[in-house]
Amino acid sequence: MDNTLYPVSANLFDQIDKRMCAYIASFLELNHAEAYKVQKSYFREHGTSLKGMMDNHQMDPVPYLEYVHEVDLSVIKKDDQMETALDSLQGRKVVFTNAAASYAEKVLERLGIAHHFEGIFDITDAYFVPKPDPRPYQHLVTRFGMDPKKAVMVEDIARNLCPAADMGMKTVWVITDRPWSHTDAEHAEPDFTTNDLAGWLTEVAEL
Repeated sequence: MDNTLYPVSANLFDQIDKRMCAYIASFLELNHAEAYKVQKSYFREHGTSLKGMMDNHQMDPVPYLEYVHEVDLSVIKKDDQMETALDSLQGRKVVFTNAAASYAEKVLERLGIAHHFEGIFDITDAYFVPKPDPRPYQHLVTRFGMDPKKAVMVEDIARNLCPAADMGMKTVWVITDRPWSHTDAEHAEPDFTTNDLAGWLTEVAEL
């Protein structure tokens, strides 16, 4: 959802990123610079900073998720093109996110597209195991009764497409200028790439 259903230029994750660092700094009693190093190290090694904190410091994920997602959503605007594209696009639609469902719901409502999605599979549903670990992908398809070979996975982080492709899904990489978006891009081999998901979906819906 993040940086795919809305443009990366909204910088919403920048707010979340700062709140993650602040929470980690407080929890581990570190200064900002030290906490930032821990945050990014755990993201690279564990898939999310949260998983690293849980594995290494037995941190309770619930207050962390509540804190980091208390952000200003006014930067998210209603997207009429995305609304039209999703309305024209046949098939079931589900949000698969490493974030919390309550946050995802608010973002979808701000975009005006929440009614198009039959469900949200969040980090809690994944038992706090984040993408790109293959296990939550299997939980996802089981939960919603999906046939992976008839599904399409859309992501802004290249490495998160790899497990989907291994299951037989078609993959779409929404390319951004953020460095973490390109992690393991050389191994992802997406079926499609775009820097404008609404425009790409519009073209697909017209086929």
